[in-house]
Amino acid sequence: MDYVLLSDLYACKDEFLGKEVKVKGWIRNHRPQKEFGFIDFSDGTSFKHLQIVYTNELGDFDKITKLHNGSSIEVTGLFSTSEGKGQDYELKAASVVLLGDCSEDYPLQPKKHSMEFLRSIAYLRPRSNTFQAVFRVRSVAAYAIHKYFQERNYIYVHTPLLTTADCEGSDQMFKVSTFDFDNLPKTEDGKVDFSKDLFNKKTFITGSGQLHGETFALAFSKIYTFGPTFRTENSNTKTHANEFWMIEPEIAFADINDLMDIEEDFLKYIVKYVLENCPDEINFFDKFVEPGLKEKLEKVINSKFVRIDHKDVIDLLKNSGEKWEFTPDYDDDIAKEHEKWLTAHFNGPVFVKNWPKDIKAYYMKLNEDGKTVAGVDLEVPGAGELIGGSQREEKLDVLLERMKETGTDESLIDWYINLRRFGGCVHSGFGMGFERLIMYLTGIENIRDVIPYPRTPGNCLY
Repeated sequence: MDYVLLSDLYACKDEFLGKEVKVKGWIRNHRPQKEFGFIDFSDGTSFKHLQIVYTNELGDFDKITKLHNGSSIEVTGLFSTSEGKGQDYELKAASVVLLGDCSEDYPLQPKKHSMEFLRSIAYLRPRSNTFQAVFRVRSVAAYAIHKYFQERNYIYVHTPLLTTADCEGSDQMFKVSTFDFDNLPKTEDGKVDFSKDLFNKKTFITGSGQLHGETFALAFSKIYTFGPTFRTENSNTKTHANEFWMIEPEIAFADINDLMDIEEDFLKYIVKYVLENCPDEINFFDKFVEPGLKEKLEKVINSKFVRIDHKDVIDLLKNSGEKWEFTPDYDDDIAKEHEKWLTAHFNGPVFVKNWPKDIKAYYMKLNEDGKTVAGVDLEVPGAGELIGGSQREEKLDVLLERMKETGTDESLIDWYINLRRFGGCVHSGFGMGFERLIMYLTGIENIRDVIPYPRTPGNCLY
């Protein structure tokens, strides 16, 4: 007899009711009694567990009663409706076979554990309810992202992890080297001689696939990247990690208004897809993690996102009557407290566009006023900034001047500059941190709890 996955069992329950089935998975909780016992069983394919009921009629009853939480088992039995409370179905066991025993000191017991404790056993936490839900949502959301772009004829591009391109600033990028650090080659002036390294120059692990993505957008019109990125920020906040995943589409012949249309459509699609395909997980988060989560997400789908200039945001903040910890400034970024107030004021997501050029990257399109750039951040209730993007600067002379102003080394990205010489056009793109999205979809407050193995300052376990 082939074994059945719980996902299939519940999806086609009418087909299996009253029939003998075989399942394989793990004991989540075991409650043995004198004449019978109950096993809370999961195989990881469904957020719903399955109650296994066994009696002393089984020849190896005494052995079964001694099975530990965490053990892997194979169970054959009759799938039927349940008369007990807490579940609709159960499996009346005809046989229970131990596949892999679990020691009594198994750290993941059926009780509430702190997030800090679960991080210390990251290799086991996927077996807990919370992380079963988190990582299933993560998987579904990742699929939805690819589905969205593929259905709209975007080309998926694998941009390099190793690069010499300076997009986010080399001071935020991990350096890569094959050197023996105890015997570094030096130049005549005593500096490290990177010409002797594997790639003959300073090399970094990427902080963004944007620049390489732009080259493909100017060949395929619409592309996206979706992969790991790395930053050396020594930050211990709940929203920063040194290794994370980014979604970065680039679109030719699209200006900032087109970009906002795409961002709004994209986010609504992902949220709707997760709500439709992870109902049990979302209900769990709504009940135990962030009350009101489901309503918040449904509201995003049905909202018309507000679009407002940065200077108008500052006007609103200054005239709000609020006492701010950080004073709103026309030449500065907006703080978390401002983002929270702004989304509450408009009762939904807000696009903040046309930012001061001096606080934004060189590649953003310079507006006609010469003071602002066509950058746009999407602020969402409960999370603040979720997406950052811009219309890219397509004019060669303006790009070169902006690079000069920002101290960007032209020699490192001459190929990027050449895009403006060889058939350049209006184009735009955005970046969304995948983990930030998962935090928004689940209500989980710490980025460390939406990444399988978080990499943060002082933490590189496993």
